[in-house]
Amino acid sequence: MHTDAFPTRYGPWALVAGAAVGLGAEYARQIAGRGLALVLVDRDAGPLEATAQEVRDASGVEVRTLVLDLARADIADAVVAATSGLEIGLLVYNAAIGTVAPFLEISTANVQAMIDVNCRAPLFLVHAFAPAMVTRGRGGIVLMSSMAGNVGAAQLTVYAATKAFDLVFADALWAELRGHGVDVLAVQPGQTRTPGWQSSQPPELRGPGPHVMEPPQVVTEALAALGVETNLIPGDLNRQSAQMLASLPRRQAIELISSITETLVTTGRTS
Repeated sequence: MHTDAFPTRYGPWALVAGAAVGLGAEYARQIAGRGLALVLVDRDAGPLEATAQEVRDASGVEVRTLVLDLARADIADAVVAATSGLEIGLLVYNAAIGTVAPFLEISTANVQAMIDVNCRAPLFLVHAFAPAMVTRGRGGIVLMSSMAGNVGAAQLTVYAATKAFDLVFADALWAELRGHGVDVLAVQPGQTRTPGWQSSQPPELRGPGPHVMEPPQVVTEALAALGVETNLIPGDLNRQSAQMLASLPRRQAIELISSITETLVTTGRTS
């Protein structure tokens, strides 16, 4: 959407969940640059406040912070209570927990955390904030999925499944809400240089290269696609890779991706 129309369509407040670092912090910067005030949510207080202050200094918009664990059972109630009186016109759900490990080695607590943060929290936050958007006849919802959500792969069993949930959830929301003036976009980034991604990579692959995108590139494409597309895979190389994968028989696609992911054995939180 054209920058001048953005505040009218999605303002006056945006809520970004998972906003402390990485893609979430970049969403905060670029949304503030388009004139919206911000509510930034994350569990990591120090980095969250640092990002908020950076955005305040750079843009001059009002930025509020909520230090909350998105895995908590009452996350939607807590966020709604903390934003009482604010007109949230744009919801960006960026938070995720990604564990790279054999399925049988993942603890039940870790599985539960991935389901809570990656699936339950975005579902209930949308359920909480979308009705007012529908009533106003305008608004936007951006759900961060992943290219991992297209095909199951070894070492990514639960993470990939949760990201498939986000993708299908966004598809259905787009179909249901578009007639009410609410734009929904699923974003499927590939490898992007966030702290979570870097923690999952061997040192030799953490540097710049054609295989990895930078957060500003991903967010710029995402905000441009909101209200235009239903789904976005940022980056020409990523789109070409997705098309190639989709052209394969599913078994071959699973085997191909698993041959890559089986080499990754670290665990960590992804952005």
